[in-house]
Amino acid sequence: MLVLRLANLALLALYPVAWVSPLATAGLLPWFEGSQVSILGGLGDLWQVDAGLAVLVALFAVVIPYCKTLTLVAVQFGWLGRKAMPAVEALGKLSMVEVFLVAVYIVVVKGVGLGHVTPAWGLWLFTACVLGQMWVAHATARLMAASRS
Repeated sequence: MLVLRLANLALLALYPVAWVSPLATAGLLPWFEGSQVSILGGLGDLWQVDAGLAVLVALFAVVIPYCKTLTLVAVQFGWLGRKAMPAVEALGKLSMVEVFLVAVYIVVVKGVGLGHVTPAWGLWLFTACVLGQMWVAHATARLMAASRS
């Protein structure tokens, strides 16, 4: 459980890094002012165009994954009981959505031919955070189920 706790605590630090790191390098796109797109930068640009969509993306890309990580920390350290694990699993299903959104964005921009988009290291970091969080949650659930037996 120590490794899972440390991995989960590392995610609390890595998620904010992923939010400001470049997800992609974009060229000739009218709705992005800079050439590098980050989650927070993209949310700022999106806010100017469509505030409702910006709030929705922020919810799935920032709030839900971080809430899942915080909830899992609370479960791992015994601050919340095992009964909180279904909430962690539900949040996990929603937190993969942001990786899908970035992938759709890249495909749409390339397909429309408005410019070019090249994935950057932040996309891989963000994807690793989401996948790492999925692993930590799954492994924690398995350990808790095994300890009940």
